[in-house]
Amino acid sequence: MRIMQHVAHTLVFAALLATTPARGQDTAGFPTQAIRIIVSVPAGGGVDTVTRIVADKLRQRFGQPIIVENRGGQAGNFGAEAVFAAEPDGYTLMASQPAPLTVNALLYRKLNYEPAAFVPVTVMTTIPNALAVRPDFPARTIEEFIAYARANPGKLNYASQGTGTTSHLTAELFQSQIGVKFVHVPYKGTAPALNDLIASHVDLMFSEVASTLELHRANKARILAVAALQRSPLLPAVPTLIEAGVTDFVSETWNAISAPPKTPEIIVGKLNGAIIEALTSDDTAAHLRALNVQTAALSPSAAAAFVAADFRRWAEVIRIAKIVPE
Repeated sequence: MRIMQHVAHTLVFAALLATTPARGQDTAGFPTQAIRIIVSVPAGGGVDTVTRIVADKLRQRFGQPIIVENRGGQAGNFGAEAVFAAEPDGYTLMASQPAPLTVNALLYRKLNYEPAAFVPVTVMTTIPNALAVRPDFPARTIEEFIAYARANPGKLNYASQGTGTTSHLTAELFQSQIGVKFVHVPYKGTAPALNDLIASHVDLMFSEVASTLELHRANKARILAVAALQRSPLLPAVPTLIEAGVTDFVSETWNAISAPPKTPEIIVGKLNGAIIEALTSDDTAAHLRALNVQTAALSPSAAAAFVAADFRRWAEVIRIAKIVPE
């Protein structure tokens, strides 16, 4: 019932922007004071880095302080709770990974916020996930890997960033698509998982291209395939999983900006325009390319549709795999 209610709410997510009227004082001069962006993960991660790059541009554009505050914990729930309870005036925003907007509603029995009620401002960046294997893994191509996995059922293990994370869900989706079962080895974050991958303590891992690219180039791990519609420009010689016959296999990690429920459309529009301008400026685009992430810069309605599609994808995976939080 909870999942069905969330799906119903998500389907009207995009309509929030069209139906929310401007409230309170005149918003034409927005912003007239500091804007606080609460990042739902600790400092130093991908969403934090991208948010700080954008914040610097917003300071220049708006002439107001842009305060970036990290409030990580419980898969982004702590940060989401703070923004959900904030005034819907555009002065408190959330920068998040997918979890607070999608899978947390499927994994936690009770949340102190409603993910589908956040007003989407934009999806800033996307990072395709990729299948990486330990450096001494016997398969050299994705086709060889799938054949090896099918010939050795239950013998391979995979690392993840933790139960319910994108890397975990992607691996579960992959197993269901190719008809095999791996042993799950959850870690607390990307770094320790990758450390054990390059040390050959685990066999494989799905992780962001940005996290594994340099390991691949240094032959410390091997990326066999990318979970995207098209090959990554960073890895033009590496095929997609779709090319390998894994039907419609797409998995991305993304960074979004959201506003509290009932934030007026005019404010959301101003924020969206300023953030897109920041993301697409020549210097920011170059900076993001250097970080191996892809600019999305979606409109509010496109961001809502993007999040809704991601929710539907992982809802089915969680249901089939019967995943529960640790």
